[in-house]
Formats: sequence, structure tokens, C-alpha cells
Amino acid sequence: MESFNVVEPLQPVERALFWVGALITALLALWLLYKIITGFRIWVLGNGDLLSPKLGKWAVVTGATDGIGKSYAEELARRGFSMMLISRSQEKLDDVAKSLESAYNVETKTIAVDYGQIDIYPKIEKGLAGLEIGVLVNNVGISYPYPEFFLHIPDLENFITNMINVNITSVCQVSRHRQHIGAKGVILNISSASGMFPVPLLTIYSSTKAFVDFFSLGLQAEYKCKGIIIQSVLPFFVATKMTRIRKPTLDKPTPERYVAAELTTVGLQDQTNGYFPHAVMGWVITVLAPIKLVLYLGLRMNKAQRGGYLRRRKLR
Repeated sequence: MESFNVVEPLQPVERALFWVGALITALLALWLLYKIITGFRIWVLGNGDLLSPKLGKWAVVTGATDGIGKSYAEELARRGFSMMLISRSQEKLDDVAKSLESAYNVETKTIAVDYGQIDIYPKIEKGLAGLEIGVLVNNVGISYPYPEFFLHIPDLENFITNMINVNITSVCQVSRHRQHIGAKGVILNISSASGMFPVPLLTIYSSTKAFVDFFSLGLQAEYKCKGIIIQSVLPFFVATKMTRIRKPTLDKPTPERYVAAELTTVGLQDQTNGYFPHAVMGWVITVLAPIKLVLYLGLRMNKAQRGGYLRRRKLR
């Protein structure tokens, strides 16, 4: 009887714990269901025909002659946009413009500028004047020629200035031409997965891409109520000239495959990795992996790449 009396008062506590556990389980199940439905909406259904010339006749792409930028130009032209292409080489711009006109029967314009300079923006503003812009893709960017310790970067002062001008100043300056963008226009700012966490030996590049991400999210908060969509795009490796990846794989897609996937997320995600395998990688790194582990692995990988590059250069 005594043992029975000791157990009896615990029953209300057990019932309370049971209902707390049940509630937590139900909430987790609802959260998981929401994530599944959201993922299906983003990665399977997509945004339909959101990106069309109804937003505005013209699409503007910076860094439009190679890699991801060229693929954005091709995909937007395929959707019927007239294309304004901005990059450094007039010869390459002319080649891409002729290709788009021939393949998609669209009007094109070009502006040749060096984004490493800061006196180019009046020329860009003059070129954009009078255009009804539906989509702006701020894609232009540069990285390191090889991973390197900060103080060992050759011509460090000019390297810093050039990277900030190309990766940061360009995004701010071109985005300020908001008046040319339609009432329901879209701005895509191409950051990088390297902006999601510090990347040792690519520290300046990583930091500039973190700026692009924060800048985009802040602008979206400011202008969402105006009907403007501003999206931060953070790709992992894509098989382009910049990454020096020649053979595409599932997790390192071609720029064409990446861009086609990324454009389906516009209007559904303010911040996106743009491609489902990259989204999984981003979730693992930001949610599951401790930052110290990410820094350690990044440093180890880039030190190995640095060593390989320097050895190859000595052999030449």
C-alpha cells in the first residue's frame, strides 16, 4: 500500500509530460510537412511565368559574356526579353548579342565598361535611359587567381580596390537605377555560397559576397512593399571559367542548368542557393556543421589548392 501511495501522485506529472511530448511531436510533424510542401512548391512547381516581359520589355545582365551571366542572358532572351548586356570586352559582347538575336529573335544593346573603374556609371546610366527594365541581374564579379594568405596577395592594394569596385560598388551603383525598373520588376544579385560563411585564403572575396547577400536582403525588406523583388543568389560551385571546373557533376552543374533552376525560385525565396543540391549543401553547412569545422575544412582545402598552384608555377 505504501509503494502504491508513492506512485499515485506522479500520475498527473506523467500525463503532463505525455501531452507536452505529444504537442512537440505534432509541432515537429507540422513543421516537417510545411518544409516538404514549401520545397515542392519551390523546386518542383516553381514560379510559373513570373519572369516574362510583362515585368518590362528589357532585361539587363552585367558580366554577360561568360559563365552564369551568359546563361542568364540566354535564358531571359529565350523568355522573350530584349537584352541589355554589360561587360568589359566589346568583342565578346557583340558575339553574345549576335547569338541571342539569331537564336531568339530579340533586340539587344550593349555597354562595354571595366567595373574595376569607378567613373563608368554615367555611361551605364546613359545607356539605360529610356529602357523599361523588367529584370536586372547583377552578376559581374571576380575572385582570386588562387587561394592566398591576405598579406601575401600580389599587389595587395590594387587587388583590394579592384575587388571592392567589381564585387561591391557595381552592385550598389547599378541597383540605384531603380527608376528604370518597372513597378513589379526583379533584381537578382549574384552572391556566392562563399558569402554564407568566412572562407580562409579567399577572405576578401568571401567578405564581398557576404556584403552582396546582406545588401540584397536589406533592400528586399525596404522595397518589397513597392512590388519589387530583390533576391540574393548564393551558388556553390558551378562549372564555369571562374571556378576552373571543366566537367559538370550533380553538385557542380553547368551554368545553363543552374540558371534554369534558379529562375524558378524568384518570388518564392528572398535568399536562395538556386539549385536543389546546393540548397541541401547550404542547409547542412549552416544548420548542422559547427562554424569552427567549416573554417577548418575551408582553410585545409584552400591551403592544398594554394600549394598545388605554387608548385605548378615553379615548374613552368
